[in-house]
Amino acid sequence: MKTIIRKKIESRQRRIEGRLDKLNYPADMSKPMMRRPSPQFELSDRAVGTAYGGIGLIHQFVKELGLPVAIDQRLHLFKVHLPYHESDHVLSLAYNALCEGRCLEDLELRRQDEAYLNLLGATRIPDPTTAGDFCRRFQQEHLSSLQDAFDATRLKVWAGQPASFFDCARIDADGSLVETGAECKQGIDITYKGQWGYHPLAVTLANTGEVLRLKNRPGNRPSHEGAAEQLDESIALCRRAGFRKIVLRGDTDFSQTKYLDGWNSQTDVTFVFGYDCKATLVDQVNDLPETSWKQLSRPPRYEVKTSPRAKPEPVKQRIVEERGFKDIHLFREWVAEMPYRPAACQQDYRLIVVRKDLIVSEPRQGLLFDDYRHFFYITNDKTLTAEEVVFSANDRCQQENILAQLNAVRSLHAPVDNLTSNEAYMLMTSLAWNLKAWLALRLPVSKGRWQPRHQEQQTKLLRMEFRTFVNYWLRIPCQVLTTGRRLILRSLAWNSWQSVFFRLAADLAHPLRQ
Repeated sequence: MKTIIRKKIESRQRRIEGRLDKLNYPADMSKPMMRRPSPQFELSDRAVGTAYGGIGLIHQFVKELGLPVAIDQRLHLFKVHLPYHESDHVLSLAYNALCEGRCLEDLELRRQDEAYLNLLGATRIPDPTTAGDFCRRFQQEHLSSLQDAFDATRLKVWAGQPASFFDCARIDADGSLVETGAECKQGIDITYKGQWGYHPLAVTLANTGEVLRLKNRPGNRPSHEGAAEQLDESIALCRRAGFRKIVLRGDTDFSQTKYLDGWNSQTDVTFVFGYDCKATLVDQVNDLPETSWKQLSRPPRYEVKTSPRAKPEPVKQRIVEERGFKDIHLFREWVAEMPYRPAACQQDYRLIVVRKDLIVSEPRQGLLFDDYRHFFYITNDKTLTAEEVVFSANDRCQQENILAQLNAVRSLHAPVDNLTSNEAYMLMTSLAWNLKAWLALRLPVSKGRWQPRHQEQQTKLLRMEFRTFVNYWLRIPCQVLTTGRRLILRSLAWNSWQSVFFRLAADLAHPLRQ
């Protein structure tokens, strides 16, 4: 980062901190704080600006990765490019999501933003109707080609990571319902919740939060349908990248027993799947000796660095007691394991059992009875303890947060007219979420005294929610200047991530580490 930029950032930070100082009061306290008279509005003749100046950094990063070239080399939907190429459409939809576009129609806002077009170096970008037609051109082979382009780019980003990054790849799989009120969308069906829509499958990398695979399906299809194929492709991708160990995780719907032997035969692959609680399994568990059970102690969710906060009143518990509802409390948990061979398998695996002891009561009648419930996990990992297997399976719940972020990106959205075209839209807009992860991995980390701080910033960016990322990294008001064959983006506001932003912008001038 240039010294002059660093000094300007520090100056702006001091001004903001001074204004926000709790002892900084106006001289006249008799009036409200918001007292500025009505402004006078004018229109600039030549100077243009955009509210999403961070797109300039994203586009610079995308060009460094060679993503537009990778897309155009693999994806062929047009015989003649008049005037758009395939990469123009893909990036236009991804950038629209990064600029908080909620639907295809929001592309028109981008088309009418002169500064936005200038920072992309574009005369114009596709309109909503053209973008919808582009999605409808996709067939299954085109989806595979686009996924190959994303994978090639992903491998470039991963290649610049330290050796410890490749210790273990944790791959999670889950389904998510996409409801739509439309009646004429081809491929929709009624879900188990009674809703009409689609049921896409998401395969994600827990290490970085990236979406590795996104497969659209009719709403009535089960969660595990097609999952084995997508998991196998993800395994091959992680193996190409150089991961030394690969862990597959999923809930009870993904314990597809006919595939377990195949995954177990691969020496670098382990799995931890939830398993259905069947009556026959419960009978076997009840026959286990008492010595097989060990109390499960869960670690604290977080470490208190100062002093514990005072807990507020448990409002829900008070309402339950006042209205005499049945109250169920978890008393304690036990864990045990036993060998188990599913009917479709040729060998035994570890079956981990968690028994939750529950207390069921009513305020008017007191303690009614004790109850317990069983949860099962099947794994071929012989190195983990039973407790560690349970914790690993529970960590998969983080994928629910990733699915929520994809909803924030509007990737799990169906704006087009059929199953395949909506899958294309989901795949292209999920690129917006992946770009956040790739940007975090590209963030330079120093080797000296700044290393701990830079690593902390990288971790925070990886875990950052999409809306927060947009607010700090994309929604940066900038004046866009084109002068002397140069494109200059002049930031007009300060935020707490600006120093990291400019540090990455300066580093992007260097070639990507291979």
